[in-house]
Amino acid sequence: MTIVVSPPHAKTADPPSAPSGARLVGVDLARGLAVFGMYAAHVGPDPADGGVGGVLLELTHGRSSALFALLAGFSLILIMGRTAPRTGRDGRQAAVRVLVRAVILLAAGTALTMTGTPVAVILACYGLYFVLALPLYRLGVRALAGIAAAGALLMPQVLFPLQESAREGAWAEQVTALDPLAAISGTDGFLGLLVTGVYPAPTWLPFVVTGMAVARLDLGSARIRGRLAALGAVLAALGYGCSWLALRLPGVMERLTEHAGPTERDLASLWWSDVGGYPSGGTSAWQLVASPHSDTTLSVMGNTGVALLVLALCLTLTGARATWPRRVAAPVCAVGSMSLTAYVLHIGGIGLLGIEELPGSPPGVLAWFVVLMTALAMAWKRFFRRGPLEQLLHSATGVARRVR
Repeated sequence: MTIVVSPPHAKTADPPSAPSGARLVGVDLARGLAVFGMYAAHVGPDPADGGVGGVLLELTHGRSSALFALLAGFSLILIMGRTAPRTGRDGRQAAVRVLVRAVILLAAGTALTMTGTPVAVILACYGLYFVLALPLYRLGVRALAGIAAAGALLMPQVLFPLQESAREGAWAEQVTALDPLAAISGTDGFLGLLVTGVYPAPTWLPFVVTGMAVARLDLGSARIRGRLAALGAVLAALGYGCSWLALRLPGVMERLTEHAGPTERDLASLWWSDVGGYPSGGTSAWQLVASPHSDTTLSVMGNTGVALLVLALCLTLTGARATWPRRVAAPVCAVGSMSLTAYVLHIGGIGLLGIEELPGSPPGVLAWFVVLMTALAMAWKRFFRRGPLEQLLHSATGVARRVR
């Protein structure tokens, strides 16, 4: 999973579109929780060990990635203008900032992948998501929500046969052979980002577009936040609930068992969990599971619901009149405000510790990752507005000021 790069919060030329501090704090809180969820998914104990801890750890798998993707869409709209899309020279400069970020994320993700890390690095995917979603920034809430819904319904049905064809045909190798990104990184290159990878764009863009729609809402309204939370709960219940029912239809489990290695008990948990393994193709029955990385319609629905619910709760908590919730959440918000740094540091930490099995580390490893990153973030924020990598990224996008 990956990180969402926070957009510049100040010195923008779009005061009407800038969200209030409380609302930005809520987004940073959601990012911070996603960072910790990512840590749990990568350096936490194996959820397959079972128990209450196993269930809690499994909740972080895939869903943290989806939350980050949704927040990526939110960030895109913050850059391009929230209540009113930026136009003219201001709009062109904002678009260039997004594209520069996308190129840097693509390069950084490729570089991290080339280190041989066991983490499925998503930074390059996010770079592509920004490019693909940018043309939609002028649309309103209803149009964006409609596109996200249509993508969630249709794209998994398009992706599945493409993945099957890539596995069975020679065309995928031919495409990869001509891809400079594949040659540089030793991966599937752009084909991996679009079709064969862990985070294929067709089924992850709905999260990004959903975040764009959410950013257009009046999140200062308690009623809107309540509706957002309710929508999230409904989507999660529908996605995971429908999968739970579908897996109990006659013949479904048999078809899955025929094309998978896990035990039937593990397969039975695929309505919400990755413990049973990832879809391996061979049967359209995989479209009935909702495990976080299954890239099915039900999975996208469920993960979107969880992301919306978490974001709504974070916005509500930090938007309360009382100040103590923001004080309590401050350490997590500090981590969320420098999530790119947190992501890259955790990749480095995994490499330094020689961790090869993800997940599967002792509980103490996860605790140290969380404690050290929180301490670093809080100390850094006392002196600087942005995290170290966030500042470098912000400086790199300064080239946009030359656009006329």
